[in-house]
Amino acid sequence: METILTKDNFDSEVIKSPTPVLVDFWAEWCMPCHAIAPAIADIAKTYEGRLKVGKLNVDENPDIAQNFGVNSIPNLKIFKGAKVVDEIVGVVPKSEIVKRVQKHLN
Repeated sequence: METILTKDNFDSEVIKSPTPVLVDFWAEWCMPCHAIAPAIADIAKTYEGRLKVGKLNVDENPDIAQNFGVNSIPNLKIFKGAKVVDEIVGVVPKSEIVKRVQKHLN
């Protein structure tokens, strides 16, 4: 299950998360973001309990996107221990996202 992230819950859901978190920085108007959304949803289901998956709308939360250097979307960042440990920019195959996520699972 994907968590909708906002300025109100980003800290508690991502920064303080005991499990790694895949954050999908996206926007409603971004067609490439919609293209990878099904892969992100599948990953959320497959790794439930081992990986948290969150979606952050950059138009609604520009400060968070700016704080983490998001200049183009889709932008996927993997957080672990309150730090960004990996980043994927642009549309990539689901297999590439899975490969990168698996490196950071406990």
